[in-house]
Amino acid sequence: MPVSAHQLLIGDVFTNAARAVPHRTAAVLGDRSLTFGEIDTGADTVARTLRGLGIGPGERVVCWAGTTLDAVPLFAALARLGALYAPVPGTLGVDEAAELAAAVRPALVVTADRTPAETARLGAAIGAPVRDLTAVVAADAEAYGAAAARGDAEAHGAVAARDTEPHTSTGLLETDPHCLFFSSGSTGRPKGIVLSHRVSFLRSHPGSQLEPRGAAVCSFPLFHMAAWTISLQQWQARDTVVYLDHADGQAIRAAVQTHRATRLYCVPAVWQRVLDGDHAALATLRFADTGTSAVTAGFLDAIRAAAPRAHLRVCYGSTETGNVAALDGDGLRDHPHSIGVPGTSTEIRTSADGELQVRGPLLFDRYFDDPAATAAAFDDGWYRTGDLAEIDAAGRITLTGRLGELIRTGGETVLPQEVEARLADHPAVADAAVVGLPDPAWGEVVCAVVVPRDPGRPPSLQDLRRHLDGRLAAHKHPRLLRVVDELPRTPATGQVRRRLIAQRIAAAPPCRGVSSW
Repeated sequence: MPVSAHQLLIGDVFTNAARAVPHRTAAVLGDRSLTFGEIDTGADTVARTLRGLGIGPGERVVCWAGTTLDAVPLFAALARLGALYAPVPGTLGVDEAAELAAAVRPALVVTADRTPAETARLGAAIGAPVRDLTAVVAADAEAYGAAAARGDAEAHGAVAARDTEPHTSTGLLETDPHCLFFSSGSTGRPKGIVLSHRVSFLRSHPGSQLEPRGAAVCSFPLFHMAAWTISLQQWQARDTVVYLDHADGQAIRAAVQTHRATRLYCVPAVWQRVLDGDHAALATLRFADTGTSAVTAGFLDAIRAAAPRAHLRVCYGSTETGNVAALDGDGLRDHPHSIGVPGTSTEIRTSADGELQVRGPLLFDRYFDDPAATAAAFDDGWYRTGDLAEIDAAGRITLTGRLGELIRTGGETVLPQEVEARLADHPAVADAAVVGLPDPAWGEVVCAVVVPRDPGRPPSLQDLRRHLDGRLAAHKHPRLLRVVDELPRTPATGQVRRRLIAQRIAAAPPCRGVSSW
């Protein structure tokens, strides 16, 4: 019996789907699509090419690209080989990409839509071979066709003989590392988050009884963990995932309508773009998911109105944890500030200082080549989320802030998120963030950073403080105000980068009033 027969391996997801539904569409991007059979055979083709380049179990392959279908057979091939797939955002420049890639010491880098000069610079910076992704995907197929055209029996036979290699991932263990995703860097230098085959498999498994699922539109780029989790959820259920070149509102609505999609997960900032258009395009949605940042009752009502047939869910999790909890149904109205109860096999607790901690089979394995950071991330086997939380008697979780983001002013504690939620109600405020700034008298003072709805008529500090009168204690009112064009957020999840905001303010001239950077 092959090892893969009782191991949870990502390579076998493609083998099983291709055996059951080889002609069913698995992935779509624009006018191009791949069936499960095409991914299965394409993965074998790419695996042979990669073996020829010296890639084997445990090796790391960086993919510096945007969203492209060629990444799918590469992803599947590396899973079968036991090598790690490490995507680097295609939005990064050469120097930024090189810094991330070098950190994982790759055996190979594949790129898409890059100039020869860019690939040469990248290769020189990290000391690893660089290949074009499209060429890697096509290389072995071209060699096979060329040999057949020449009638070269010996060469053709050698290539054909490799087709007899098993399509399963025999010899690998489910605990072997499968992929490496870089953290968003919202709290410091990005870290390489390593996931095993078992973790990726369990995060995406649909259950033993498959049911009609329908297509899912993926609003995340293919260098983001969420994109591959959504994809694997679809592929384990033997259904279709639809990718986008650009996740703007019009493109998402068009994709839902064209493919009669039943599932859509967007972060709140992206959902806002989707809602700003023809809601008739969303009529086929059965599941509408959001998460990663705070949402308001009005925002959720807008999604309900736009997609009335959809089951609305607010999810909470991270690359390190997978999905931790979700809130849906009546809970969204009855407990609007909660993130719900823990998911299957997930345990939660709060530490003495109120930090939410998580334990279970969905947790990441480690930070790559960083045992100190890995050790610091755990408390006796419990992952430290960095989020402050309260857990009620029913097990519902309510987030109250971020550990390390608490503002301590004059001996009092201020949660930035609490102040932000109140400022968001001000009619002149389009977006708001709150940070603590050093102050010799108070220790820290509360600073509001706002994006005005009308740039020509921004709110004053006095306006905001009057708005908060009677709604928040006086020590929570901002003493400083900065007016900006936009707030810096993490690229994929849209989370406010409070540390960066504080750094920008510190670098600007001191001001006790309105300012901008």
